[in-house]
Amino acid sequence: MKRAQTRQVHVGQAAIGGGAPITIQSMTNTDTRDAVATIAQIRALVDAGCQIVRCTVPDMEAAGALKAIRAACPIPLVADVHFDHRLAMAALENGADKVRELVACAKDHGAPIRIGVNGGSLEKALYRKYGGPTPEALVQSALSHVALLEQAGFYEIVISLKASDVETTVAAYERMAQACPYPLHLGITEAGGGSAGLVKSAAGLGILLHQGLGDTLRISLTGEPVQEVEAARQLLRAMGLRKEGVEIVSCPTCGRTGFDLLPVVRRVEAALPKEGPYLKVAVMGCAVNGPGEARDADVGVAFAGDKGLLFQRGKLLGNRTREEAIGELIRLAKAMLAAQ
Repeated sequence: MKRAQTRQVHVGQAAIGGGAPITIQSMTNTDTRDAVATIAQIRALVDAGCQIVRCTVPDMEAAGALKAIRAACPIPLVADVHFDHRLAMAALENGADKVRELVACAKDHGAPIRIGVNGGSLEKALYRKYGGPTPEALVQSALSHVALLEQAGFYEIVISLKASDVETTVAAYERMAQACPYPLHLGITEAGGGSAGLVKSAAGLGILLHQGLGDTLRISLTGEPVQEVEAARQLLRAMGLRKEGVEIVSCPTCGRTGFDLLPVVRRVEAALPKEGPYLKVAVMGCAVNGPGEARDADVGVAFAGDKGLLFQRGKLLGNRTREEAIGELIRLAKAMLAAQ
């Protein structure tokens, strides 16, 4: 997939834009003033695959807590600051790698600035002019802030344009990509929770990623932030933008399956690591599409009744009982991962 070329900026050790791999972000939902709880959540996010983490900084006590959080945080730390430039400066002084506002202090610390425009907090004048948070309004808001930074000689900029509906968000990012070369942070804001939030985020971000747009992203969900990171990794893998971990290919099941395939899939998933080298594993439940999918995977099984055809990189290894096939599939997958 050909990606749009943007300027490259660095958030700590993470490169954003300029052809660098798309980074996954999330945001803590702890009280930043509680450094212990925030550090614990950051560690969970890192374990899930988060590459940049954001903490809200609503007051000076939270800004002060960033010093301890930064010391324990192994990935770039972003300070989410609104309205008060003094909080932004305090956040930088205590180790934040990126802030949303402020120039001189950001220059001194070599930190980029994220211009974040959200449909829910659009400037009143633009809201009245365009009759709401339209794509044109979001882009104009962002460009006005870009102009201020450029006038101050500052170009280490990341742009985020977020609305709570897919159509507005997609159109805004498409317009912004044509207007300036800065890297884009993708997201559908207030997407919701559970399957609704996942589907809405995947729909909007998938369209943009398919066009080659986006340099970093966050899937914003109501609830546990670790789920955001896991969903982002799966989305990037589904779009062919990441090759990591074990990808399970399994059929949706129908009357041809003849047995409950879901426990078998869950058993294989539980036995294999989520992180590490890439391996495509097929667990198919019938003799129609199953053999083709199993043959095309790195290792796969196609069940028919109580038997399973086992394949490894296109080669048929033979027919096994269902239990034998499951055990051998897991053993082969583990061996192939260890050999990479």
